[in-house]
Amino acid sequence: MTTTLRLGDTAPDFTQDSSDGPIDFHDWAGDSWVVLFSHPADFTPVCTTELGKTAALGSEFARRGVKPIAVSVDPVDKHRQWIGDINDTQNTTVNFPILADADRKVANLYDLIHPNASTTATVRSVFIIDPKKVIRTTITYPASTGRNFDEILRVIDSLQLTDSHKVATPANWRDGDDVVIVPSVQDPVEIAQRFPKGYTAVRPYLRITPQPNR
Repeated sequence: MTTTLRLGDTAPDFTQDSSDGPIDFHDWAGDSWVVLFSHPADFTPVCTTELGKTAALGSEFARRGVKPIAVSVDPVDKHRQWIGDINDTQNTTVNFPILADADRKVANLYDLIHPNASTTATVRSVFIIDPKKVIRTTITYPASTGRNFDEILRVIDSLQLTDSHKVATPANWRDGDDVVIVPSVQDPVEIAQRFPKGYTAVRPYLRITPQPNR
């Protein structure tokens, strides 16, 4: 039975085998943010570049407190063979687990098989999950299109910033750019305390301020 997951839902827990051994998902995640991302199959060209990019960005994920974990419906032995190929072709070292979802337990929990696209292969979905195990972002790509990992990091930066400050991030924002004061903040004293660098009121509802320190 598949589940439709929405933003704000609790990420389903599961136990599944992986390239690093059995994973109890919520226990494995601990107090970290998680990027759970699915792949159509092992030894496919786009997936190889994506896992290589994830490994290459290991320090970027780590400094944001994020654990990546991949999933496809292939078995563990094939994952381990593929990891060697990824390391060789992408000049990196895969340092995160790949779930072996041969029984489609995770695929069904996270609705990763879209029958009108493929009845067997998982789509390229991304779930960004916070330390409370809440789904904060979902992105789904077609099999022919590799993911934009700069965008995934950008969304994580935005989520972590806006969780700790009463701001939102505008179109094409990147870490360090100006941000928007949320409309619910109206008290002048609170605004002065929260945003000592001041702000520019483009409109009463659109107040731009330098990004607060994260």
